[in-house]
Amino acid sequence: MGKIIAIANQKGGVGKTTTSVNLAASLGVLEKKVLLIDADPQANATSGLGIDVDGVEIGTYQLLEHTNTAEDAIVTTTSPNLDIIPAHIDLVAIEIELVDKESREYMMKKAIGHLRDKYDYILIDCAPSLGLLTLNALTAADSVIIPIQCEYFALEGLGKLLNTIKSVQKIHNTALDIEGLLLTMFDSRLRLSNQVVDEVQKHFSEMVFETIIQRNVRLSEAPSYGESIINYDAGSKGASNYLSLAEELIKKNS
Repeated sequence: MGKIIAIANQKGGVGKTTTSVNLAASLGVLEKKVLLIDADPQANATSGLGIDVDGVEIGTYQLLEHTNTAEDAIVTTTSPNLDIIPAHIDLVAIEIELVDKESREYMMKKAIGHLRDKYDYILIDCAPSLGLLTLNALTAADSVIIPIQCEYFALEGLGKLLNTIKSVQKIHNTALDIEGLLLTMFDSRLRLSNQVVDEVQKHFSEMVFETIIQRNVRLSEAPSYGESIINYDAGSKGASNYLSLAEELIKKNS
């Protein structure tokens, strides 16, 4: 039985898509069968794995509309053991289109539930908002990974996200769990980075992943080549950070 994990934070620029793509690729390299679902209209996870966004005809939008099955939407990537359900800018319209539908929060859950038998991990890259798209991802997921950048406003908005998770747990998905808080964009030279790490670990101790994702030039270059950090530069600090996160996740769930 595969595990469905949403990667969510309503703040933009915290390393959500970087984490989705590179954690998925790392799990694949560690011989887990992985599906990444791009649930962000910006479609950065799609282009980050080398898929031409303009050429996407069947993706997350059709999946949520139930006009196509998940199987129709799955694309194999060049990364070992990694498939993706891509996104396209048309996903922007989904929130408006689903608003009048019955059980609108459960569209993703209905569409992907049966895929658990085919994959070890299904990761959902969420949009940077707490709208209907993210709600669908949280309702479908078993757990959520929350990336937090080691910068000044890191904890701002975290309370709001945790409240959203609480209300999803209460109303839509009682089994939703927090997989962990992931510290990203860490720069050991900056006092502020170290302060954020201390603060997050002090407040949330058990919930924080041991692995910390460090700032890494190669990591920010990789998406422009349409590759995960594992394909782009397997020897980089970024690759070793995400492999270590993947190992931590596997160990936690074994």
